[in-house]
Amino acid sequence: SFAYTTKMGAYKYVEELWRKKQSDVMRFLLRVRAWEYRQLPKIYRVNGPLRPEKAHRLGYKAKQGFCVYRVGVRRGGRKRPNSKGIVYGKPKHQGIHKMKATKNLRAVAEERVGRKCGGLRVLNSYWINQDATYKYFEVILVDPMHNAIRNDPRMQWITKPTHKHREMRGLTSAGRQFRGLRVSGHRANKLKGGSRRHNWKVRNTMRLRRYR
Repeated sequence: SFAYTTKMGAYKYVEELWRKKQSDVMRFLLRVRAWEYRQLPKIYRVNGPLRPEKAHRLGYKAKQGFCVYRVGVRRGGRKRPNSKGIVYGKPKHQGIHKMKATKNLRAVAEERVGRKCGGLRVLNSYWINQDATYKYFEVILVDPMHNAIRNDPRMQWITKPTHKHREMRGLTSAGRQFRGLRVSGHRANKLKGGSRRHNWKVRNTMRLRRYR
């Protein structure tokens, strides 16, 4: 019988570390980093990704034209912004607290850095830390005007004008997640066309063509 030994690369070790977030090492590191992030601006450019194995899986390359921003987003649900909590309507709609936003916090983080860096394109993002008040994400951004990007056949797609502010239109991974586009097949019949609302409207709109 042969004994096969599986060799793990460096990135695999890092991946396993991040999977065991309750381990003593990770709990200590996350706590210390959370303290550091609280002292710094909520949108902060970092020299490189904190999780290189995750960033590379999501499309990051350690070359010119790519940059990484860390973004902190305040945690919690979405309290309805009604003056003095008064809703002038039916009791059914009078809820103010215990409301949850459809959009996830990772998509919010992408939007905020996308607004701040209007000339860059948001590629993807991932979780890095959280405490009682904030969730922290790292967002990968690409400079669509950089020749290193424009001449790269694998990254040219993001330079097209149709990808301007893709994070604002729910086209990134986090955006597709909260739009419910993770599912496919017969379970996604009512999502065809981009959203449930659009699908319902198409099915329920009467079209009276001229020659029919």
